[in-house]
Amino acid sequence: MSSEESSPHRSIDNMLVGDEIEELDDKEFELPPVETPPTLESILNEVDEEEEEGFGGHAEFGPFLGDGSDSASLDTASLASTDSGERSHSRSRRVEKSSPPHGVVLRHAVLKGISAQLVSAAEKADAGNPTAMTVSEVIAVGTAHGLVLVFDPQQILKMSLGSLSTGAQYGSVSALSINNNCSRLLVGHAHGQITMWDLLNGKLLRLIIDAHPPGNAILHIKFTDDPTIAVCNDSGGSVFELNFRRVLGVRTCESRCIFSGAKGEACCIEPVRSPPHSSGHATSPCLLLALASLTKVLVVTLKPALRVLLSVSYGKPSPASVPLLAWQMVCARGRVEPLLAFCRGHIVHFFLADCSSPDEISFGKLRELSLPYDLIGLQWVTSRVLAVLDCHERLHVIERVLSRDGGTEGVMCMEDLQMLDLERVALVYNSSHFKSLATGGNVSQALALVGERACYQSICNYSIQIFFLGLKAVHILSLTTWKERIDLLVHREHWQCALELAWTFYQGTARAVYGLSGNSEKRKAMVTDCMIELLLQYVADTVKKNEHLKAQPAEKACQDVMTMAVDYLILLGRQDVLFGTVWELVSGNSGARASLLSALGTAVLAGRMRTLPPPAARELLSMLRQRGMLANLEACLLRMDVTALDMQQVLDICWTHGLYDAIFYVNNTGMNDYISPMLDILKMLQNSFVPGQQQPPDDKVLAGNKLLVYISCCLVGRAYPVGDIPANLVATVKKQVFECLVSLHSDDTTADEDMYPHVRTLLRFDTREFLNVLALTFVDVTDDRQALEFQQRIVDVLLKVMVEGGGFSPSQVGSLFTFLARQLARPDNTLFVNRQLFEQVLEFLCTPGDNSRHAERQQALLELLQAGGTSHFEEEYLLGLAEKAQFYHVCEFILERKEQYGSIVLCYLRDHARQNLAEINARKTSDLVVDHFGAEILQVLDSLQSSPQLLLHFLESLLEPLGSGQGVRNIGEGPVVAKTYLELLSNERPTAVLPFLKSCDMYYLEEAIQIVECCSVLDAVSYLLEKKGDAKGAFTVILKVLKRDLKTYVNAQGSVEDSPGQSLINVESTLKDVVGLCQRNSGKLEEREREGMWFPLLEVMLAQQRKLGPEYSAQVEELKRLTREVINSMAGFIAIPSILLRLLQDPAYSTSKFGEVKDLMLTMLETFNYEKTLLSTTTDLIRHDLHWALSQLRGTAARGLHPRGEACCLCGQAFRHRHRPTGDRKLIVFGCGHGYHADCLAGAMRAGSCTPGAHLTSIPSMNCYLCHASQAGSQRKSDTHLSQHSKLDVGTKDKRQEKQRKKVVEVTMDQQQVQALEALHNVSSGPSRIAVLAELARSREQDSTPARGAHGTSDPNSVLFNKSFQLRLVPPPLRD
Repeated sequence: MSSEESSPHRSIDNMLVGDEIEELDDKEFELPPVETPPTLESILNEVDEEEEEGFGGHAEFGPFLGDGSDSASLDTASLASTDSGERSHSRSRRVEKSSPPHGVVLRHAVLKGISAQLVSAAEKADAGNPTAMTVSEVIAVGTAHGLVLVFDPQQILKMSLGSLSTGAQYGSVSALSINNNCSRLLVGHAHGQITMWDLLNGKLLRLIIDAHPPGNAILHIKFTDDPTIAVCNDSGGSVFELNFRRVLGVRTCESRCIFSGAKGEACCIEPVRSPPHSSGHATSPCLLLALASLTKVLVVTLKPALRVLLSVSYGKPSPASVPLLAWQMVCARGRVEPLLAFCRGHIVHFFLADCSSPDEISFGKLRELSLPYDLIGLQWVTSRVLAVLDCHERLHVIERVLSRDGGTEGVMCMEDLQMLDLERVALVYNSSHFKSLATGGNVSQALALVGERACYQSICNYSIQIFFLGLKAVHILSLTTWKERIDLLVHREHWQCALELAWTFYQGTARAVYGLSGNSEKRKAMVTDCMIELLLQYVADTVKKNEHLKAQPAEKACQDVMTMAVDYLILLGRQDVLFGTVWELVSGNSGARASLLSALGTAVLAGRMRTLPPPAARELLSMLRQRGMLANLEACLLRMDVTALDMQQVLDICWTHGLYDAIFYVNNTGMNDYISPMLDILKMLQNSFVPGQQQPPDDKVLAGNKLLVYISCCLVGRAYPVGDIPANLVATVKKQVFECLVSLHSDDTTADEDMYPHVRTLLRFDTREFLNVLALTFVDVTDDRQALEFQQRIVDVLLKVMVEGGGFSPSQVGSLFTFLARQLARPDNTLFVNRQLFEQVLEFLCTPGDNSRHAERQQALLELLQAGGTSHFEEEYLLGLAEKAQFYHVCEFILERKEQYGSIVLCYLRDHARQNLAEINARKTSDLVVDHFGAEILQVLDSLQSSPQLLLHFLESLLEPLGSGQGVRNIGEGPVVAKTYLELLSNERPTAVLPFLKSCDMYYLEEAIQIVECCSVLDAVSYLLEKKGDAKGAFTVILKVLKRDLKTYVNAQGSVEDSPGQSLINVESTLKDVVGLCQRNSGKLEEREREGMWFPLLEVMLAQQRKLGPEYSAQVEELKRLTREVINSMAGFIAIPSILLRLLQDPAYSTSKFGEVKDLMLTMLETFNYEKTLLSTTTDLIRHDLHWALSQLRGTAARGLHPRGEACCLCGQAFRHRHRPTGDRKLIVFGCGHGYHADCLAGAMRAGSCTPGAHLTSIPSMNCYLCHASQAGSQRKSDTHLSQHSKLDVGTKDKRQEKQRKKVVEVTMDQQQVQALEALHNVSSGPSRIAVLAELARSREQDSTPARGAHGTSDPNSVLFNKSFQLRLVPPPLRD
């Protein structure tokens, strides 16, 4: 059939919902009764006893256990097959045995018995290396010499099938398959033959040589669920169905091609097979077969007819990737159905079959799995767990996990549970069979490329075991049970990892779970027993290991263990084990017991445990008390169920240590008593007041503050310090607390006790905070009649106690009036206060002589007025009281109502409590003054005279430069402002004076000089004198600064306050300013005046060097360096001989050796030579440029002109006429190439027409008629032959000229374009070359003058002294 045929299959949306996919699991099923044949469900995860005793019983943990964390891949680009000799990448590598996060999922073992016999058969019996393997109830291994070795589960050689002679004829074994009942074995050979063997007696039953085309090796051969039907795949890419028959005792085989390699080569086939001894499944009668070609995967039915059910392409995988197939039975939709996994490359696809009936089978696509590596092996371990082998021979154990959060729809998440490096297995590859080397290699290149990584016959699975065939051994990987994974971690003493893994089993979040059967409750019970056993063992081992230590080290050593035990036992809900077995284990070790109590305390503080047995609670509280951890003690009490504690003992501890929160909590929670702690603390506060003191001692302040918070919580229905009061007790508690507060006398009253002692005590403790507590209870009580009555009553009591009773300070009474004013100002106020008292409150608040709590009284009155209090008083009367009391906020409120906004500004300015505008934002204040109060700027400065710093900031913002090169803003009275600022700046920040003088020019120069001289700001004095034109005066001042800095630098040696490094920086900066001053003014001075500036500077530098002794060698070197810089700078203005003469006369250099002045002289000579070379080179370049330009002009003038055409451009007549001599008419040719008759051109220039008879006696300077229009002079006309115009009449010519004039558009330039053109002209303009050469020649003639400088001329007007002088040294163009 054609591979392009596609079968109808439904999408997953029509077949499954997302929740049904979650049912795909590997749960174990209950075994059915013996009378009932076993079902597939009972066999899926059944552990066969024979396997446990055989293959699994000899398992040894080898060196291939990986932790999944080593992601470094070994480069195995060339994977050799068994026919390729030794493997090039078989170097050994040690794999670390750290515990993976999921434990050891697969257990590795080597089948030593089978491996030894394979090696022996290859070496002694010449059986050859192993080439193929299959596993069922026996293990069959094929060899390179055609033999098949069959081993039983005890790894004993059961039989050897075939012989060396038949092996030489058939070739090596290339494929093996065992039927379901393990009675028949099919063997495929490299030469194409197929043999069938009886596994019971070892007889050869069939030899099939015509099932497929000859010359092709057998790549795959598979039994189906029907023992009479098998399928095979050859190296030609074709797939054949084999039907076994027995007619009259003769065994026959009929073959049928179900997939032709001519239409697409098949590389892998996999039929759906039921597990051994099962009753089959829904698809068993159809015999489903999956076959993978190089481009797609097909699923077909073999019975009752060949039918395609699924056709899916891979996409665009790598040509070298291997197609892989794997079937797995899963439980979905209440029945067992086959699940197909296939891939080619790194993406694994999953398709689930819907087998509602054998006649209606469809496939739905599940989510695909994308891996970061290409695969060469794919095997199911369970319905969720896959074992995949990547191209670097690393085995990954992967579980399919649906993406919960952040996942992409249609993509399945991957969780790599374990990674094992199988490099040392030396896996057998089937490359030679895919290349069909035994039959001549007649395969396609695509199939041969896939065969480089093909290892189909070396990997097979059976139940929960995966077998790998190596060159020297057979390896087995078995899925470990959940208990074995935990035990292995315990064996390695990874207790914490073991407990974490066990907890994942308990929560149901573990991966690759095997052996944990039953419902959720049963599984949790099993894990709980395991975790308890593990914890008890861990605790016992730890206690025993540290029993020889003292208490404190033992406690530290056991801390982590006890914390872990407490946490897990609380999570498991097994406090009985915690306070039973664990408590007994630590009873004999004080350190371990202390660590357990500490862990219990941590659990209590975290809120994970509230109830402790009395002994444990008593010991915990005792330990915290002994260690002084009173805060933790109180926190534990607040989180524990105190009903199980000894109340009296706990209260005694709390009163002794002042744990007032715990006192409230124990009384409220344990005894439902909300009044006793309140009365006790009130009594304590009352007794703590000392006559003459306003506040109680510090140790009682904490109790009073907590009592205030407690009262406020009780009055609003909240429990203190945590929780809420029970709903049935809220009203009762409020009533009890209220009655306690307003009680007329205390319980143990005396004869001299004042009325309302409790209110009086709280008012004396903190009047303001007590009133704030009462204010909180006055909020949102409009519908609570009891609360409204309480408010009125408490106000009456407060007035009676504080106003009528006396004994309180004026500030305390003022706090009461403020409280009353705020309450009366509330919109929902229900309080009734006597009107006379209200007026008394108003007068008290506006008392002008009382400044206590001024802001608070003002705010209280303002709130009263905002709430409508103005209706009770006249506004003028209120305004007068407010002005006397300086309540400017109240004044603003009244004035705003009267719309007198100008007076509001005055109120703002009078309010000293408000911040000055300049303090808020000096910049914006200066903008405001300049924009709106420019005329009053001097008055503003006078008002700020009292605050120099504020005035300085204001002026700094006022005179701040607007931007780069824009100067300062234009200010009225600018010189006065600048003078004021300069005075302040010179006194406060002298270093900022010079930048200000450079950026501002509003000051008077003479005044500025006097100010800076008075303040000794010498750098500013020098700048101003230079600006005035007094260069010598500026030089004298700044030279003083240099002398001072040099003296400081010399004296700074050994000083801590002024380090030599900073002093040297100051000297360099000042010297730079002095040199700059001299250089700027040397061009304007005569030679003697220049020497009068430079030589004193040089003398100052040399004088300091004379004074220094040998101990100042470092300073001398720095000064010599600076002296060289001065000499280099002055060399351009002072003759070099004069400089040398001055140096040699100085004692600092004349008495020195030549080596000391050598560098200085060489530097001067180098400078001279450099400038001389530069001048000579520049002169040569200019001369060469001028010579080239003149030669070009001469050549152009002497060059002959060649006209463009052979006829006159005006009359159109040829220059040479056959009937007229050539010399009759004169010719004129211009440089543009246009040629004219002389008389034609003269006539056209005179009359605008061409008259052939006209003659020119003399030829003046004229222009080309066509290139230069005579009318406009600036517009160039087109080069049109005039002979064509002569044929037109005058009227037509005038119309055309008028039309051309209309087409001319006047082009004008805007201002920016004109400025840009002028700038370009200025840049390109400069002195002519003749002027430059004349100047250079004049300088060369005067070279002999000894007083000349390095530049060779002393004329300041010379073009060489011009700052804009530039040499345009453009190289001449290349000549042809």
